[in-house]
Amino acid sequence: MIVAFSVSPAAAESDGGVSEAVARAVRVVRESGLPHRTGSMFTEIEGEWDEVMDVVKRATDAAGEGAGRVGLVIKADIRPGYTGQLDAKLDRVEAHLRDA
Repeated sequence: MIVAFSVSPAAAESDGGVSEAVARAVRVVRESGLPHRTGSMFTEIEGEWDEVMDVVKRATDAAGEGAGRVGLVIKADIRPGYTGQLDAKLDRVEAHLRDA
């Protein structure tokens, strides 16, 4: 499965940013060893249900350190029997663009 998630504490930095909290979450994802990609608004992670959800939970906890509230958005592509789809999905789209 691939999960795209975005996590942000309600208590922001003095300039309204959340980069320090997001960095704590991204560190958890990177240390998980699972395939992942981080963009400006979402982090995608691929693996089995239990391992991915464990990472999302730990990343949410890390981002929320010291905050009274945390926002979490999750979108999942659950496709049993498939792995390596984090890049393969993009490769298929690019192939269609080249063929057009």
